[in-house]
Amino acid sequence: MDLFGFEINRKKEQKEAEKRISFVPPSNEDGALTVAAGGVYGTYVDLDGSVRTEAELVNKYRAISFDPTIDMAIAEICNEAIVEDSDEDTVSIVLDDVEQPDRIKKTIQEEFDNVLQLLEFNRLSYELFRRWYVDGRLYYHVLVDENKPAKGIVEVRYVDPRNIKKVREVKKEKDKKTGVTIEKVINEYYMYSPSGFLKRTGSLTGSTMNSYGSSGSASAEGVKIARDAVVYCTSGYQSLDNKLILSHLQKAIRPLNQLRSLEDSLVIYRISRAPERRIFYVDVGGLPKAKAEQYLADIMTKFKNKVVYDSSTGEIRDDRKFMTMLEDFWLPRREGGRGTEITTLPGGQNLGDIDDVVYFQNNLYRSLNVPISRLQPETTFSLGRATEITRDEVKFGKFITRLRNKFSELFMKLLERQLILKGVCTVEDWTEWKQQIDFNFAVDNYFEELKLAELNRDRVGLAREMEEYVGKYYSHEYMRRYVLQHSEAEIEEIDKQIADEKTDERYVDPEELEQDEPEQEEPAPPAPTYKLVPDDSKKEDDAA
Repeated sequence: MDLFGFEINRKKEQKEAEKRISFVPPSNEDGALTVAAGGVYGTYVDLDGSVRTEAELVNKYRAISFDPTIDMAIAEICNEAIVEDSDEDTVSIVLDDVEQPDRIKKTIQEEFDNVLQLLEFNRLSYELFRRWYVDGRLYYHVLVDENKPAKGIVEVRYVDPRNIKKVREVKKEKDKKTGVTIEKVINEYYMYSPSGFLKRTGSLTGSTMNSYGSSGSASAEGVKIARDAVVYCTSGYQSLDNKLILSHLQKAIRPLNQLRSLEDSLVIYRISRAPERRIFYVDVGGLPKAKAEQYLADIMTKFKNKVVYDSSTGEIRDDRKFMTMLEDFWLPRREGGRGTEITTLPGGQNLGDIDDVVYFQNNLYRSLNVPISRLQPETTFSLGRATEITRDEVKFGKFITRLRNKFSELFMKLLERQLILKGVCTVEDWTEWKQQIDFNFAVDNYFEELKLAELNRDRVGLAREMEEYVGKYYSHEYMRRYVLQHSEAEIEEIDKQIADEKTDERYVDPEELEQDEPEQEEPAPPAPTYKLVPDDSKKEDDAA
């Protein structure tokens, strides 16, 4: 049975992988479901322990993302990672380290622009990054014209992560020399189920994946999709058993539940203990129990007149109601006691104590890796030097950099399909190129600008101090690359700009232009001409 979608020829890569023998099983960083190698029909996997739990995790992540505190933290992270600036591209590709001709680099740049256009990244960049951050994974179905695959990717469509799962078939063999069990990857594909992986059936039909557990039989009917027809990007976090991909919100689940429980208990306590209530000890003498209760009820009705304003009719009326949990207490007292007495039950004295709530709130902030100062509205934003940046801001900047690197895998995998389909490179070429390709994201963080300004100031100062050694111990190329930290593209662009500005009247003083013009020299006088006159003296000497 053929898999749905297209598949790139990777026979050479697979043969090389089969030659590599290791006692360690293949890594499962992508969260793929590892199953025993088998046919299309009746592949047995543990859906109850992995796929269903993963779908429930995605639902939980999306539910807690609507909490105001979590939503504010997510917005802070997404705003920092994705900068939508009209003067600068949100993300750009860096090809300085790619050792290929300029023609190839230009083609890679054009195909990267096509990938961004397919994703509509300039318009949906914030939403895509937020979706990836909340769910912890992002799946896209890659559509290709099978009749003309050289046209490249035609369209990409978002796939709900709750309906798709990567499956990796492995085969266990024993090494004849050492007897160690070795796992080899036989096949990789994706399983897609439109109804998700929570459906339960009692039969095995078609391409069905079953599991048998204590809760009965669970199955999911779906379609097997080729490996290259789907691109995905995960958060990189995994569960302890390396079977589930976790979101960055996983750490915030427990602190959020604790904070909610504490806030609810605090509200209940404040409502129940806020008012002062009276306690009526009514002397019932020696009345029997039934008559004592009736007498107490009559006293309550007699003394409890509650004035109520009816907003619908505008009238004021007296309602006789029995006590509630927030009103007075009426207690009978037998004969021989102190008689009828009225006392007061004081209200709560520590209703303004919220130190516990603040502690769990700060704990929630720390679990989200966002500086607490950014999530507290009473904290003012102060602008200072880069040396005055707090450690939390530095850690937050590094966290954003890691998020961008993981999210860039989406561009890398789409660009791989595009270049291979269009024949720009082979699978072997891409294995080498992907180590040399990098991506730059636009930055508008003020602290990043301060840091960059101070770095440039220090670099220029160092270059000024080393200027007398240029040409003796250091070359101009070394100064520009390693002191000023200019890239190859920046060096070419700056050289071109310097050459253009030498003749641009906007940047050059007109007096300097006049001085630089060569003075016109006067024409030199013509050289004198000489006429040869015959010498007759020699003839006279000969005659003598």
